[in-house]
Amino acid sequence: MTHELSELSRWVAVRQCSGLAVDVIADQAELERLAERFDLVRVDSLEASVVVHKDGPAFNANGRIKAAYVQSCAVSGEDLPVSIDEPLALRFVPAGEDVDEEIELDANACDDIPFDGDRFDLGEAVAQSLALSIDPFKTGPQAEQVRKKVGLSEPDKENPFAALKGLR
Repeated sequence: MTHELSELSRWVAVRQCSGLAVDVIADQAELERLAERFDLVRVDSLEASVVVHKDGPAFNANGRIKAAYVQSCAVSGEDLPVSIDEPLALRFVPAGEDVDEEIELDANACDDIPFDGDRFDLGEAVAQSLALSIDPFKTGPQAEQVRKKVGLSEPDKENPFAALKGLR
């Protein structure tokens, strides 16, 4: 069986998953490819530490993702450094299997990531988690100045409650 490679492939064999601790740390070439894939100025670091546990036919990977990257301001184009340090919860399920007939979702629920065969790509899931952390509308300190310069800023409006202040 052939497996497609992502910019950050880290294949985990399902037979190794009972309490397996995995560190995914991107090297320089992977960081450069991820920056290109996600249209970032650069990715300085990306690492995830997870423990994988078998849950019936599925596999849960829980831990943390940490990254530092630079993205462009959505308005001014200036470089904005960003860092993340977040919990990571991934669930890998065999493709085509109905793992849970009835499931109750809560705020901590994660999406199922299907896999074929006898292994899954933990690295690609980490890369996708990085992508989800990127705010495509992030603005920097120069954004309002640029908006005003090009006429996109809202005019200063009088506070509607200012007249009430004088009634005291």
